[in-house]
Amino acid sequence: MDWIHQIGLSGGVGISLALAMIVVLPVLLPAGSRRQVRAPIVLLLVHVALVSWRLMLPEESSLSDPLRIAGLFFLLLSLARSGYLIVLHAVITRTLGGEVPRIMRDLVQGLLYFGVGLLTLRAAGVHPSSILTTSALLTAVVGLSLQDTLGNLFAGLAIQAQRPFRVGDWIQFDDDDAHVGRVVELNWRTVKVETLDKIEITVPNSTLARSALRNYSRPTRVARRIARVDVPYDRSPEHVMPALLRALGEVRGILSSPPPSVIIRDFSERGVRYEVRYFIEDFEAREIIAGAVRERLWYALQRLGIEIPVPQRLVRLYDLSEERLEHEQEARVMARDDALRGVDFLRALPEQARHHLAEAASAALYAPGELIIRQGDTGSELFIVKRGEVAVELGRGRHRRVVATLGPGQFFGEMSLVTGEKRAALVRATRESELLVIDKEALQRVLDEAPQLAETISRVLAERAQLLSAANVKSTEHDVKRSVEQETTVLLDRIRRFFSLR
Repeated sequence: MDWIHQIGLSGGVGISLALAMIVVLPVLLPAGSRRQVRAPIVLLLVHVALVSWRLMLPEESSLSDPLRIAGLFFLLLSLARSGYLIVLHAVITRTLGGEVPRIMRDLVQGLLYFGVGLLTLRAAGVHPSSILTTSALLTAVVGLSLQDTLGNLFAGLAIQAQRPFRVGDWIQFDDDDAHVGRVVELNWRTVKVETLDKIEITVPNSTLARSALRNYSRPTRVARRIARVDVPYDRSPEHVMPALLRALGEVRGILSSPPPSVIIRDFSERGVRYEVRYFIEDFEAREIIAGAVRERLWYALQRLGIEIPVPQRLVRLYDLSEERLEHEQEARVMARDDALRGVDFLRALPEQARHHLAEAASAALYAPGELIIRQGDTGSELFIVKRGEVAVELGRGRHRRVVATLGPGQFFGEMSLVTGEKRAALVRATRESELLVIDKEALQRVLDEAPQLAETISRVLAERAQLLSAANVKSTEHDVKRSVEQETTVLLDRIRRFFSLR
């Protein structure tokens, strides 16, 4: 027991030192960690109880020596626990400015308790060196049997020291996309990862230490995602790339900064492979966002009249006689002509002129929620709703409101078609909607052949505008007629200038 006197733990010195450390602990510990003072207090009370019991026994009692060793053991445990808490919170945490990894805390605490055990054995007259010498074979056997466990332990220490990821980070530890998940726990042997399928994967630390880890939450939560699509070679990238980029404009979850981009990735047997790149911040919703992106890309390609090429081994024979093709084309033109009759200023055109417009018209398909035109943008197209429904919105930001909904047979964008003026409202598809589109080029050909039709169009538009105005303001018949003439003159002048008519 000479070493006990040498380190000053004899008598009441050890108890006084333990009490002093316990008194200091509440001052050094954070508010949420002060409950940890209970353990040193309980250990010290056990020591005092054992010492008191020993003092009440006769000197020759056989329990005197075991009680002395047990009392020393609990005193050393109390000192070790208090010293560990003081060093951890007063020195390491405040110096490093962050939380010490749990595995490091457990290791340091384990080494302290191991030292307490060795000191207690020495106080009992057992030399630890003799135990280690006589158990060399046992140590080798245990070491070999625990090789994997020790490998995971040291790999866990390396992970905790380097901190390539933290709890809550999204990681991938191999090339299998099913092995992407959020870290929910780090311990001595393994790391637990929860996937999007709510499946918990337990990965050994040694596996992670050997893997090329991908951390999607570091250095920032912003992650780039990619969607690939193949387009036939006969379609120009000048038309395809802007359409693919516009398709991402209204997808929820895609960041505007960094902005999305489109590049030509490769030329394959299917066609030109485009790579659509976009950035997200909510990595947990990556599959939902990716699905919405692919949906919008499909609609964008449909509006361009592009079918996504896929490998096929099916041979089909079609009766593509010239007579049949002409019949199908005429049926499509007649259907479009019927739709044009629903537009008042086009209904006033001669049959042949309207038929030419029907031949030049095109169909466009929009997804639910997709933007068709934006308020304030320039444009020169008229849209007629063939099926579906669109909403007309006015205002900007949070003050935007729906002022009208248009269904089959209704139209919008007529003033941009005939005068080129900026869009007066925002229009968005509320359901999947098929629209008939008349652009400036189609109307230009009609007006070039019959310039006098510009006056017919301007008069019909002026009469409609005046009827809407008269519904809100009481006017005499003479005032209405004069206002129509004035509006007709103004519109006619704008139409002639927009279409370069004489």
